[in-house]
Amino acid sequence: MTKPSSLQGVILEGVLTDELIPGIVRPDTAAAAAADEVSITYCTPAIVNHCLRSYVWAAWYAANGGIAFDPELLYVSSMLHDIGLVPEFDSHTVPFEDAGGHVAWVFAAGAGWPVARRRRAAEIVVHHMRGAELSEDAEGYLLAIATGLDISGRNPEWWPEGFRRGVVRALPRLSLREEFVQCFEDQARRKPESSAARAVAGGIAGRLATNILDADAAPSAD
Repeated sequence: MTKPSSLQGVILEGVLTDELIPGIVRPDTAAAAAADEVSITYCTPAIVNHCLRSYVWAAWYAANGGIAFDPELLYVSSMLHDIGLVPEFDSHTVPFEDAGGHVAWVFAAGAGWPVARRRRAAEIVVHHMRGAELSEDAEGYLLAIATGLDISGRNPEWWPEGFRRGVVRALPRLSLREEFVQCFEDQARRKPESSAARAVAGGIAGRLATNILDADAAPSAD
């Protein structure tokens, strides 16, 4: 997963806009800004946008469902949740979400977060692949349903069509489909017992190919 360096400034300018989309703002904290920088430095534009959309889906769902959550914690975890897929942080021995969880813990330590909050960041990254109960881990639950929509097109009716269209136009999907399939198939070959391998066997390539968000990104007929 190699990011064209010529795009970094353009992406950074967009990410650092206070309002990611109308009504959804980026948390105004040093840790959130640092998570942006880490994601932009190591991830491709398609993955950066995927991380941003994941936060937007999660934050909107929480706000409209009356779910209390920690915006900074969810944002940092969203921006780092796929960091275990990039070559610099990929592990040949553990699933990518576990590797990403370790990166999130170290990142949070560098941000000066207390140990309990570092653990929470790591848990949320892991739970985006394995799921979590809302009552036990609100941020993990929110990130799991958000990434479920953005990758597999799950439960699109939970977000209004007009809202979905606005998000994918503001934060385009770019080459996410091709990149994600390639990353997961590589993970599956090297780690056949991993969650990525199960996702490949379960047809993630087909779900990405038919994700309703790609239709939402198409120009409206009217």
